[in-house]
Amino acid sequence: MIKHSSAALSLAALGHDARLTIFRLLVRAGEEGLNIGEIAQHLGMPASTLAYHLKTLVEAGLVTQEREGRQIMNCVDFDVMHQTVSFLTAECCAGVKLTQTNAA
Repeated sequence: MIKHSSAALSLAALGHDARLTIFRLLVRAGEEGLNIGEIAQHLGMPASTLAYHLKTLVEAGLVTQEREGRQIMNCVDFDVMHQTVSFLTAECCAGVKLTQTNAA
C-alpha cells in the first residue's frame, strides 16, 4: 500500500496540465512507452519543457525512463498508478462518525 506522502507526491506531479497530458499520453501508449521525440511530436511541446515535466513525473515515481541505444523510453509505472488510485478509493463509502474530540 502506498504511503500518504507518496500519494501526495504523485498527485502533486499530476496537478499540472502539461504533466497530466504527458501522463495520459503515456498511459495510452501502454507498456511500450514513448521516447521523448514521440511525446514531443504528439503534444507539440518543446523538448526542454517536456524534459522538465518528465523529470517531475519520474521523481514522483509515476514514470520510468530506460535508455535504449540513443533513445530514452518513458513508460508509466502502472503499479504506482494503481496504488495511487487505490489510495484515493480505499475508504470509499466507509462512513464518517464524529468522536467526542472532533465534536468539541
